[in-house]
Amino acid sequence: MKKLVLSAMLAGLMGATAVSAADLNVALQDDPDILDPHRGNTFVGRMVFGPLCDALFDIDTSLNIVPRLVADWAWSEGDTVLTMNLRPDALFHDGTPVNGEAVKANLERALNLPESNRKAELASIESIEVLSDTQVAITLKAPDAAFLANLTDRAGMMVSPASFETAGEGGLVCAGPYKFVERIQNDRIVMEKFADHWDADNYHFDQVIYRPIPDTTVRLANLQSGDLDIIERPAPNDMATIQGDSNLVFDIVTGLGFYGVNFNLGNGERSQSPINQDKRLREALNLTIDRDVLNDVLGMGTYPPAYQPFSTASWAYNPEFDGGERDIERAKALMAEAGHETVSFEILYANNSAMQSLFELVQAMASEAGFNITLRPTEFAAYVDEREAGNFEVSQFGASGRIDPDGNFHRYLACGSAGNVGNYCNDELTDLLNKARVINDVEERKALYDQAQQIAAEDLPALYFYYTPRTWAYSAKLDGFVAYADGVLRLAGLKPKQ
Repeated sequence: MKKLVLSAMLAGLMGATAVSAADLNVALQDDPDILDPHRGNTFVGRMVFGPLCDALFDIDTSLNIVPRLVADWAWSEGDTVLTMNLRPDALFHDGTPVNGEAVKANLERALNLPESNRKAELASIESIEVLSDTQVAITLKAPDAAFLANLTDRAGMMVSPASFETAGEGGLVCAGPYKFVERIQNDRIVMEKFADHWDADNYHFDQVIYRPIPDTTVRLANLQSGDLDIIERPAPNDMATIQGDSNLVFDIVTGLGFYGVNFNLGNGERSQSPINQDKRLREALNLTIDRDVLNDVLGMGTYPPAYQPFSTASWAYNPEFDGGERDIERAKALMAEAGHETVSFEILYANNSAMQSLFELVQAMASEAGFNITLRPTEFAAYVDEREAGNFEVSQFGASGRIDPDGNFHRYLACGSAGNVGNYCNDELTDLLNKARVINDVEERKALYDQAQQIAAEDLPALYFYYTPRTWAYSAKLDGFVAYADGVLRLAGLKPKQ
C-alpha cells in the first residue's frame, strides 16, 4: 500500500513536470508563506526570494558582506551615516530603474507597513536622503553593528514602488535575475529568466520551478528519477544512498541555524498552561532531552547538539553554555517540586517528515519523566499562522541563521521583536541585546551576548536541540553548484554540465 501511495504521488508529480532541458526544478521542504520580502517570515520564503528579489548587499561563502544592487559604500566617522552608490544598470522586472528614490521608498515601506516583519531589523534608521539617482545616504540613530548584515536579506530586498499597492500573490515586482510567473499553493512557484538583469549572462536556466515536497523520501525519489534537479535538506539517513549514486551529488556545509522548541509565555490563553507558567517544568523537560541521541538517530552524526542560539560558525558562540547531561531523576524531582507528577502539553510543528521524527523522539524521551506530550503536525502555512496567533503551548522553534548574531537572538527573544511569537519579555535581556547592536567591537559585543545568554538560560523561553547543517543533493549533470552557510540557494554560475 505504501508503495502504491508513493507511486501515485510520483506519477502525479511527473505528470505535472513536463519541462524542457532549460528548466531547473528545485524541491523545498515546505511551501513558502507570502511572497513579499517585507512581510515574509519563513526560511523557504528566503529560498524563493534569492533569485526573485535582489538585495542591496549579499554574502560570499566566507560570510563576508559583498555588493549586489549597491556598487560600493562608505561609513562616516562614528559609523552613523551609510552612503551607498547604486549600480546604474539595475532594473525592476517592470522596467523601472532601481534608483535612489526606489531604495528610500522600500526602506520606508519596510519600516512603516503594519504587517512588516522587517521593522526591528531597520529600527536604527533615523532618516534616508536621496543624494542622486544612484546615491543614497542613511543616517542611523546610533551605530548598528548588524545593519549591513540585515540589508543582505529581506530587509535589503528591493520591490518596484509601482507595485506596492498591487494585490494578490506575485503582484509585487522585484529586481532579481528571475521574475515571477505563477504560484499554485502547495504545488509550485514558477519563475522565468529576466533578460534585462544586470548579470543575466551569469544565469543559465530559462525557468526555475520551486516545488514544496515535505516528505524526504518523495523528494529523493524524484531527484533519482530526474524529475528534480536539486533538493534541499535530504534526510540524513539518505546520505549513504545519495553518496553511492554516481548520478547524484551530496553537499554539506556548517550552518548558522538551529532547531528546538519555544514556549508560549505570554501570547494568549495558551500561555497559561503549567509548562509555560513554571520554569522548573521547562528545566525538567530540558533534562529529558538527549541531544547526542538526536544527533545519532536523526542526524546520522550531522546534527551537532545545541544549547544556545549561536552555532560554532558564529563568533558569538560560547562553549560555556554547552552541555548538561540527560537526568531523568532530576527532572522528576523538579516536577515534584513544582507540584506535578505528570505534565501534559501540546507541541505544534510543521508537518514534514523531519519534524515528525524529531518530535516523536522528544515525546518518547520526555515521557520517561512523566510528560504527556500531544503532537500537532500542521500544514506549514497554517503552522506559521497558529504561532503568530498564539494558538500553541509549545512550538517548533527553528531559525535558518544570520551572519550577525543579532539575527539569531534579538529577533526571537527581545521584548516585542517580530519573531518572538511566545511574547517572552525580560527587560534586562532586551537591554543587553539592544546595547550589543550599537557596538562594533566584537569582544565587547560578545560579552553582552554572554550576559544575555545567562539570563535566557535561567528563564528558558526556548530550548535548542541541534544546529542545522546545510545539506543538498543535486544531479551530477549540474555544474557550478555552491553551498552557503545561510542555506539560501544562489543560482549565479549554476548550469547544465557540458
